[in-house]
Amino acid sequence: MMADNFKISIHRNGDNLHMKLVGDFDGTSAHLLINALKAKMRRASKVFIHTECLEDIHPFGSGTFLSNLDFVNGKSVTLVFTGGKARQLAPENHKLGCIIC
Repeated sequence: MMADNFKISIHRNGDNLHMKLVGDFDGTSAHLLINALKAKMRRASKVFIHTECLEDIHPFGSGTFLSNLDFVNGKSVTLVFTGGKARQLAPENHKLGCIIC
């Protein structure tokens, strides 16, 4: 079952990329976010992933997202997770240059 209400709003502010996540976050949502990151993070020094508008984060969704972040390794970009659900989406080891706000 796919989270029909999931959306990503994306905008740039200089060399910062902002991704506002809205709705429920499941496995399909995780793949949408990964694909959006791959497509949009070029030329960004920071990518802000805003979680304040997320409803439910399904464990499979967060697991899928975290297990597919390897493409960020070696990139000169910092992922900044903001909002009340930031800790549920951010990698625990912070090896990817991630910040939780």
